[in-house]
Amino acid sequence: MFKRRRPAIQVKTAEQLELMRAAGLLVGRTLEVLRAAVRPGITTLDLDRIAERHIRDNGGVPSFKGYHGFTGTICASINEEIVHGIPNGGKVLRDGDVISIDCGAIVEGWHGDAAITVPVGEITAELRRLLEVTEASLWHGLAAGRAGARLTDMSHAIEAHIRSEGAYGIVEGYGGHGIGTEMHMDPLIPNHGAPGHGPVLEPGMCFAVEPMVNLGTKDTVELDDGWTVVTLDGRSSAHFEHTFAVTPEGPRVLTAIDEGREWFGRLGVEAYATASGK
Repeated sequence: MFKRRRPAIQVKTAEQLELMRAAGLLVGRTLEVLRAAVRPGITTLDLDRIAERHIRDNGGVPSFKGYHGFTGTICASINEEIVHGIPNGGKVLRDGDVISIDCGAIVEGWHGDAAITVPVGEITAELRRLLEVTEASLWHGLAAGRAGARLTDMSHAIEAHIRSEGAYGIVEGYGGHGIGTEMHMDPLIPNHGAPGHGPVLEPGMCFAVEPMVNLGTKDTVELDDGWTVVTLDGRSSAHFEHTFAVTPEGPRVLTAIDEGREWFGRLGVEAYATASGK
């Protein structure tokens, strides 16, 4: 019998982590610019152009543009669109929508990747709660990304939080991933599953964690454009993502402006941003 070999996970030096932070910070700031730009009447192509200009003007290169033929700088997914929505001048945001914006940037060969879901005008309480649950589940997953933990400890933390909040559909088949000199690297990080499996997390490893949560069924369909993934039942979805590094002091969230200080403080978790005094 041959043992199945686990894929090698890229481990970064301290200097390389600072380049990852530069890429991550650019992504985080781009998403804040886009959050402020979201309003009824704007198109997803308008948002895409804002993102590309901001990334290039600040010394980065969009990760997504041209990736396997993808035409956008961002993925812009509205309502029942879960991920990989293609920016389009005909897609106009309307009051009551939610839009998931996924963004990546490269700085000196290193990648950052993050996503937010933003309300457009006034949204229903049900949708607002979906966004809150999904974002909180991301931070529970990040908090589990500590040196010595197993990969699926993050998956389990995400799922456990979502399950504790209601009957939401946790998307399967799409999830987080390793990241570094490439945007998508081994391993895949599911948003569900039992803890205690997979590789042991070591300082210098970097991952993008990204729960996708639906109001209804977990089941999905890919549209004929070959990219856009939607909910099978047509109900809305939310998507949040951050890139983080495993450090001896705890998770360092490279795409968060404050490296995670506010959220980890809420969760009562000791992490890089607090332990290092950064």
